[in-house]
Amino acid sequence: MTVLVACALLALPGCAGGDAGAATSSPPKAAVSSAPAATTPKSALAGLIVVPDGYGPDKRELSGAFTLQSFLGTISSVPAEDRALLLNADFSEGYQTVRISPDHKKQYTVRLFRTGSKRKAQDLRTGFWRQETFTTQYSVPGVPGVLTGRRVTPTGLPDESEAVAQAGFVAGTMLAQITVRQTGLIGSNLQPDTKLVTSLAQQQYKRLTAKAG
Repeated sequence: MTVLVACALLALPGCAGGDAGAATSSPPKAAVSSAPAATTPKSALAGLIVVPDGYGPDKRELSGAFTLQSFLGTISSVPAEDRALLLNADFSEGYQTVRISPDHKKQYTVRLFRTGSKRKAQDLRTGFWRQETFTTQYSVPGVPGVLTGRRVTPTGLPDESEAVAQAGFVAGTMLAQITVRQTGLIGSNLQPDTKLVTSLAQQQYKRLTAKAG
C-alpha cells in the first residue's frame, strides 16, 4: 500500500498511473520568413527631369509620378477643364518635381505629360497656357514652339506679391511645363526669374529630345 501511494504521488516512470513516455517540451516551430516589403515602381519619367543645382525637395508639394485621377485630385486647380484636356490628349502618365531654393524664396516646378502624339501634346500645351494670365512673354532660344509667360500679381495676403515665370514646350509626345514662383513685399521690385526658366527649359528640351517619348 505504501509503494502504491508513493507511485501515485510522485508519478515515477514505471509506476502505474505515471506519465511515462509523455512529451515534456513543445516541438520546435518552423521558421517563418517575412515577405519583402512592397515597393512602388519608379516612373521612367523620373530620369528625364532636370532640376536647378542646389535646390532641395519642397515637402509642401507632391513630387512623383501621377495618373489622370491623382493629377485632378491633388495638383490641378481646375479639374473639370484639365480632365477634358488630358482625355483629349490621350494622356497616359505624368511626373512632377517641386524644388525649393536654398534661401526658400523660389519654388521650381517641372511637370512632364506623356500624350498620344506630338500633335496632341501641342494641343495640351496650348490648352494649359490659355488657362494662365500673363502680362508679357519672353523667348527661349533653341526650344521650338515654346509658349512662355511672366507676371507679378498680389497673392491676396497683406503686402505680398508673387512673381511667376513659365515655359511650356513639346518634345516628341511629351509636354514639359516649367514654372518658377517667388514671393516678396509689394513694391520690392520683385521680378519673375525668366533667366532660370530659360536655362532649365533649354536643358530639359535637350534631355527630352535625346530620349523623345
